[in-house]
Amino acid sequence: MVYHIPWIYTPVRSVLAIWHQLTKAEIPELAKCSVLMRDRSRVEDTIGAMQRAGAGRLQVISDFDMTLTRFAHNGKRVPTTHNILGHRLLIDEDCSKKIRELLNTYYPIEIDAGRTAEDKLPLMVEWWTQVHELLIQQRIRKDLLAQAVKESSAMLREGYKVFFDRLTEQQVPLLIFSAGVGDVLEEVIRQNNVFHPNVHIISNYMDFDQTGVLRAFKGQLIHTFNKREGALSHASGLRVLQGRPNVLLLGDSLGDLTMADGVSEHQNILTIGFLNDQMDERKELYVKSFDVVLVKDETMEVPNAILKCITSSTDNQLDA
Repeated sequence: MVYHIPWIYTPVRSVLAIWHQLTKAEIPELAKCSVLMRDRSRVEDTIGAMQRAGAGRLQVISDFDMTLTRFAHNGKRVPTTHNILGHRLLIDEDCSKKIRELLNTYYPIEIDAGRTAEDKLPLMVEWWTQVHELLIQQRIRKDLLAQAVKESSAMLREGYKVFFDRLTEQQVPLLIFSAGVGDVLEEVIRQNNVFHPNVHIISNYMDFDQTGVLRAFKGQLIHTFNKREGALSHASGLRVLQGRPNVLLLGDSLGDLTMADGVSEHQNILTIGFLNDQMDERKELYVKSFDVVLVKDETMEVPNAILKCITSSTDNQLDA
């Protein structure tokens, strides 16, 4: 008697497709009502490909303000790195008022879904140039930054420690690409005990004189809509990122999508967007632009689940 084994006659390409489907990891967190995806199958396929490549081929690129930090807590906005510089220890009330007025003028423009990035770009330069000039006039003291951060209500997203610790345990580089203030950013993550050796930062840094007083900001201004230029000029030169063609990208602005443009010969890029504000007006555009959109989610639960899947052995992730 001759027994026929059907799968022997299945074309190789079909066998591979079946294998990839069988080894596709289940991530329950992607089923949360706050998670939106235009193509869940593509998301799962990308995660699977990144998982098979392993942690040694992965890098994570993330924005900071309102991405790694919370947007709000208990109904109140959480300060950005620029907002922290508005602390009474560092600037006077008149300067604080002027910075708030600039925020009220330009922030609605930044998140306006009806304007193009090209329209917004010169206005963003205008905004942050004015803010930096105001801060320089205040002669901010470097030795007071740590205290200002400590007394602020700055908060990283719930689950941040799992995120940072897993990346360092797996020796995956984390590139934080921020339009905020690097000196303040560093202090926030340092005070939360997650400034690990695998963390690399590209941001706007302050230039202090010999007495520790702010005199200027270093280099070219980095803002929300010119991160592509920064990625090409700075990120592409970081040797620690070489040989890591798979990218997990986190941001809260459409401008953050260009942060991976400095990655040479990338293979897989999975983008996660935090939709923090004006959900109804921007939801459609975010779903169209990011692979995964997290609506009004103040946690790192979904990024942590995806990261765990990618960096875990395939054997532990097989479907039952």
